[in-house]
Amino acid sequence: MRPRGKAIFVFGMVLSLFWGTVAAEAGSLAPVKPGVRDKCPVCGMFVAKYPDWVAEIRYRDEKTVFFDGAKDLFKYFFSIQAYDPARSADEISAIFVTEYYTITLIDARKAFFVAGSDTYGPMGRELVPFETRKGAEEFMRDHQGKRILRFEEIAPELISTLD
Repeated sequence: MRPRGKAIFVFGMVLSLFWGTVAAEAGSLAPVKPGVRDKCPVCGMFVAKYPDWVAEIRYRDEKTVFFDGAKDLFKYFFSIQAYDPARSADEISAIFVTEYYTITLIDARKAFFVAGSDTYGPMGRELVPFETRKGAEEFMRDHQGKRILRFEEIAPELISTLD
């Protein structure tokens, strides 16, 4: 009887360690809020002043880089080594943008972005992120948007037209 109790205890410990590791890894992919001193590396603005537009890149080593909008996030993403020569895109574990209607951080790689609308962010013309295509379509109708794009469709040439 005693060895069986010990085996159950050991199994419970292993299971606990496994779920703790899974939770820690999932937590590392969760967005975090910028602090009052966090600045956008592209424009130098304090990001926390614009919570409705915050975007972020999370690296595997837990370093988080904050932006005052999707436009500056993409500027950084397309030229990471110009902003941080020690980094590369293959080190990124997550990319988040603030969804326009819910004002929550969502996975940028799954988002729908509206370009060419009459809505401005902290740095002027902006890519406006949405969690669903339906939300993007509704916004596009209401705000004279020109195109709905997915993350992989956004190119440096488009970003340069927003300045």
